[in-house]
Amino acid sequence: MKIGIMGGTFDPIHIGHLLAGEAARDAYGLDQVWFMPSHIPPHKHQAGASGTERLEMTREAVAGHPAFEVLDIEVLRGGVSYTIDTIKELQKLHPAEDFYFIIGADMVNYLPHWQGIEELAQRICFIGVRRPGFQLALHELPHYLENRILLADMPVVDISSTDIRERAAEGRTIRYLVPDRVHDYITRGGLYEVQP
Repeated sequence: MKIGIMGGTFDPIHIGHLLAGEAARDAYGLDQVWFMPSHIPPHKHQAGASGTERLEMTREAVAGHPAFEVLDIEVLRGGVSYTIDTIKELQKLHPAEDFYFIIGADMVNYLPHWQGIEELAQRICFIGVRRPGFQLALHELPHYLENRILLADMPVVDISSTDIRERAAEGRTIRYLVPDRVHDYITRGGLYEVQP
């Protein structure tokens, strides 16, 4: 099977994440997309929802989509989440699967800075999901990334998890920015509310 892995902090997961996963699935005929919350992402450290809460929100977000699953491997492993470690582990557990790593097109230019990127590029392909009008300079990337990056287009959705957390902390609405089940989870638990 062709499996897309979409990693992220997902603090919280929102409709932009789901649209990106669906765009990659549709563009390249992926059989499944596994959404994988990171434990501690190497590129940003922030206070927010716990790993358990982010896993649960991700489960709520993908519920009902037959091709979407949640992967808890990085949250359970703990520590800083490096994609190379995760892919090695997944390839041991699922040797027959063909893995693709889904990223935002804005992250494509940052790939040369990823931990173990040369080995990672030998193991998997990346799917860079871009918004209309976004330009990439793929010819400027190192040779080991040649033919390892596929591109998929998605609709323009200007939403960020940071904005959603700020809105929730201010008591403003986040409805329709996140799936209904994620909205209910955040509201029910008072997630992101400023504590006195």
